[in-house]
Amino acid sequence: MFNEKSILITGGTGSFGKKCIEVLLKKYKPKRIIVFSRDELKQFEMAQLFSPEKYPCMRYFIGDVRDKERLHRAFRGVDYVIHAAALKQVPAAEYNPTECIKTNITGAENIVNVAADCGVKKIVALSTDKAVAPVNLYGATKLCSDKLFVAANAFTACDTVYSVVRYGNVMGSRGSVIPFFIKKREEGGPLPITDMRMTRFWITLEESVHMVLRSFEIAGGGEVLVPKIPSMKITDLAEAIAPGMPTVEVGIRPGEKLHETMITAEDSRHTIDIGKYYVIKPETFRYRGPEGTPVPEGFEYNSGTNLEWLTVPQLKNTLREQGFDVK
Repeated sequence: MFNEKSILITGGTGSFGKKCIEVLLKKYKPKRIIVFSRDELKQFEMAQLFSPEKYPCMRYFIGDVRDKERLHRAFRGVDYVIHAAALKQVPAAEYNPTECIKTNITGAENIVNVAADCGVKKIVALSTDKAVAPVNLYGATKLCSDKLFVAANAFTACDTVYSVVRYGNVMGSRGSVIPFFIKKREEGGPLPITDMRMTRFWITLEESVHMVLRSFEIAGGGEVLVPKIPSMKITDLAEAIAPGMPTVEVGIRPGEKLHETMITAEDSRHTIDIGKYYVIKPETFRYRGPEGTPVPEGFEYNSGTNLEWLTVPQLKNTLREQGFDVK
């Protein structure tokens, strides 16, 4: 469905954007791939990797999702939008709350409205497990963003389809704990761990890209798509990266959870199982996506009670496959 289509990625110079463009260029023949971001240096560096000379479909568009006029210019003639732009560092969001709100909420609102104005066919917004029962500002802003994209299917009165994809920690993404643990290992340790009981959902960068591209095929509008992915213990990750290295418990940071949740018990009443994914259906208008089996009432998708877990050997193999230095 991406052949001869124009695809725009906000925040396209990030780790997700790079991998997504790599997959799109390898598997499809898009008419245009537009990288929309505000960092000219990152765009320059990315253009060395995916040059317009080698890949004539590539476009690099400097802009900010806060700037509605610039979005209008960028979205002209675009078929599909992947919204990956966000301020996502939890401590930075707590210290600069207004900036986080402007990008993650006002930016999302701008994208919703401009996509409708410009006749974009489908748009998928990337969410996070931190948007579920949020305890920090980043999570709260992403929850607001999710609500905007879901509700847009009812109030924009256009043919644009808006959907949300929500997943857990992405292995190797910007701010990931993996490079931090590797750095501490090279320094001789010990490895600082916030809480020995901590768990997280885990997904590779490539898996997250394939899931987002798949969502364009199956999304009917207004749903939140959640993948079935494994959990891992932070202590097992530490052991996989630095076997036998001493650890020190430093305490949970402000705005951090012991376990993450992607579907709450309250959401279970309108959540279905469609095989590889769960779908949280919209409550206020008719659901038009794939049908599935309703989950049991009270079902909660939590990293601490997940049925699928990564072991230390599995973590090591996955880290090696992703190119990390693991012995």
